[in-house]
This record gives sequence, structure tokens and C-alpha cells, in this order.
Amino acid sequence: MPLSSGKPGRDCPSCPRLVEFRLRWRERERGWHNAPVASFGPPDAGLLIVGLAPGLQGANRTGRPFTGDYAGDLLYGTIKEFGFGRGDYAARPDDGFTLVDARITNAVRCVPPENKPTGGEIANCRPFLAATIKEMPRLRAILALGRIAHDSVVCALGGRPSAFPFGHGRRNALSAFALFDSYHCSRYNTNTRRLTPEMFKAVFAEIRAYLGEPASQSTTSAALRSGGNSE
Repeated sequence: MPLSSGKPGRDCPSCPRLVEFRLRWRERERGWHNAPVASFGPPDAGLLIVGLAPGLQGANRTGRPFTGDYAGDLLYGTIKEFGFGRGDYAARPDDGFTLVDARITNAVRCVPPENKPTGGEIANCRPFLAATIKEMPRLRAILALGRIAHDSVVCALGGRPSAFPFGHGRRNALSAFALFDSYHCSRYNTNTRRLTPEMFKAVFAEIRAYLGEPASQSTTSAALRSGGNSE
């Protein structure tokens, strides 16, 4: 398992607690992915979206980031609205949905118990995040979903989190990249209104303005950014 690679092996041994949890679920649900979840999207993308970790019944089950749980509904719907994706998201990895100039990964590649990785597990997985960033030659913007993802990105780029504090809607210049922050698009955050769809879309609008329009922009996305959103 070379740490120079952004792709941990199926049986990555770095975090004993996550290994035990993974093996337990392999026995329980033999048809699930139950392994480190690879990044999704083209390596030559200009935007990298970084989440926390695979959800137990989401990416850990399906093998694709943010696929199979509520967070994916909001994320992929917003991605499409702003021209970063094509197709119809159907919460399964064979739905044909493709990313356009965007890539999705997680700060921690394996599902953690109760969706709570430890500090050591986050640190163990950080070389994979750093390698993922390094292998993207056209990367200009990074979107961190939540404070843990934000802090891990900052550390992966050689910064100190205290110098680049997390804040929803905040943008930092870090290394050669613009780091955008959003609260995580989890069901809990949306149910409690900590994050609303409008708040999430406002962050994507800033990213789209920073990166510029894609070669072919959908009418829906253009209307949204001109004030046509009525959600």
C-alpha cells in the first residue's frame, strides 16, 4: 500500500479499528463494497470536493462517494445544477451520472463507526488526500464539506488549521488553490436547517464564478444564477 498513491488498496491496514469494522460488515453484507472508497471524477478536473468519510449505507455500500444516502441527493443535484455533472443521479454507481471538471473524494476513505473517525485515522488517511490533490494538474478550487475535511485539506497542503479557520461560505487562498467551505450536506445538517439548499447552492455559485462557465452550460443553471431559483 504505497502512501505515494491516492488509491488505498482494498485491504488497507493503516487503521486497525476501521479494518475491524470493515471486516465485520463484509461478513454481514457480502454484496456491499465494504472497502476504501476511491475518488470519483476525472483527475484533470478543476474542482475537488472533499467530504468526511463514506457513509455506512451510502458509499460503503455502493462504492462511489456520496452515493446511496441523503447527502448524495443534495450534492449531486447541486453539482448538476451548476454544470459540474451530467446525467440523472439515481443513487447507484451504474446510474450513468458523470462529473464535468469536478472530482469527489473523502478525507477518510473507509467507513468509520458512527461516522466518527478518530484524529489518528484522519491523519493516517491524509497522505491519500495529499496524493489525490497532487495528481490533479488542472486543480484550481477545493470545496471542503465540514470542518474535518477543511482541516485535513489545510494540513495536506502544509498549512495550519489555526491560520485558515473553517467557516461556511468562507474562501481561503492556500498554496495554489482557492479553498471554499460549506457545512456538510448531511441529513442532520439539513433537517436542523444548519445547512439549507439555498446556502449550499450559494457556495457552488461562488465556485462557478471563480472557475468560470463550462463549455456548455445548462439553461437551468444559468437561470439559477441570474435569480431564477424559486426553491
